[in-house]
Amino acid sequence: MKITGGCLCRAVRFQISAPPLVTRICWCRLCQYLAAGNATVNTCFAKAAVQFTGILRDYTCTADSGNVMHRRFCPLCGTPVFTESESRPTLIFVRAGTLDDTAVAQPSVTIWTSQAPSWACSIVDLPRVEGSRLPCPRSPSTATRLCR
Repeated sequence: MKITGGCLCRAVRFQISAPPLVTRICWCRLCQYLAAGNATVNTCFAKAAVQFTGILRDYTCTADSGNVMHRRFCPLCGTPVFTESESRPTLIFVRAGTLDDTAVAQPSVTIWTSQAPSWACSIVDLPRVEGSRLPCPRSPSTATRLCR
């Protein structure tokens, strides 16, 4: 399996050699900033399976969950590419819009629905979680079971 993607200007490219562990739609307030008012769609992979080329900038912040997050983006075009949590060092979340084949990102849950605006659209067939489930695993082997 080879999954590829990158930023809008193609200065950052990545390849992933493992299947996704989980894809979540996130309505937390920080993700709304990243998505210009919408939710983000984030696909989780084992960090060891991801290789990238190019330069990324890092914006560090603390999420409402209390996790210290590293939001990595292309400094040329501004595309958000990856998010990593210090509490889950073996996992990396890839912004679904950066995947060359976006069909790889099949959401299985919508999280932080408590922070979604009243007009927010949702996929009614997906479970909805008002916050996020904590703690999330540090190991990719249990991510699929616990992070859904």
